[in-house]
Amino acid sequence: MSDSFTRRAAIGGAALGTGAAALGGMQAMAQTGGRKTFVLIHGAYHGGWCWRKVVDILEKQGHKVYAPSLTGLADRSHLLSMNLTLDTHITDIVNLFKWEDINNGCLAVHSGGGWPGSGALEQIGDRVSSIVWVDAFIPKNGESQLDQISPFSRKALEEAMARGEAGRKPPKASQFALSERDHAWMDSKLTPQPNSIVRDAIKLTGAMQKVAKKTFIRAPKYPHKMFDRAYEECKADPSWTTYVTDNSHHDIMIDQPEWLAGIMLKHS
Repeated sequence: MSDSFTRRAAIGGAALGTGAAALGGMQAMAQTGGRKTFVLIHGAYHGGWCWRKVVDILEKQGHKVYAPSLTGLADRSHLLSMNLTLDTHITDIVNLFKWEDINNGCLAVHSGGGWPGSGALEQIGDRVSSIVWVDAFIPKNGESQLDQISPFSRKALEEAMARGEAGRKPPKASQFALSERDHAWMDSKLTPQPNSIVRDAIKLTGAMQKVAKKTFIRAPKYPHKMFDRAYEECKADPSWTTYVTDNSHHDIMIDQPEWLAGIMLKHS
């Protein structure tokens, strides 16, 4: 009887401990407005892997996070081809929202992810309650990436196209992040950026502006006139919240993951 009682007490205590842990998690989520769903979209040469630190932070607080790799990049680099279009990447995002039944989600995009992110909002705007543009493009209707990519990327594009290659080689990680301890890891993950998607003009009707909560973050240590344009326009628009960080290079999710996760939670 004593042994039986001891086992029951132990089981009861374990259950109580589990309940307390769950309660603590619920309290943490309550402080940030409940469980949220985040969809994180990477930029050129990157993949879902670049969000790993931010994903860990958000998931430890009980939130649902998706960080897919767009077709032809990272874990989907085997799908790189000349047949990829901007619509391919837009559909990557749209289908994730549809198949995972995501509603009231926060869509966060980095850098070149602003192109498919903007296009996706035309189809899933009603499923998105907040957006966070992380040092990212905000294209206008009719523009194409070919008009706006950096001089380095344009040179790499022209050289790759001349060789008949489907993608252009990535620069070194030091071009993106200040965190030297992450450079080797990043260099092992960066993959060629699909060339064929740059020629497609984007079709936009203003769905982005209808999103309730909009945030733009600029990292000026990474010079780019189109990010400057986007930041200035957002800063002048009262429907946007803007931030500038001088403590990070372009890959804010790698240099300042805690800070970035905090911004996302605050404005989602």
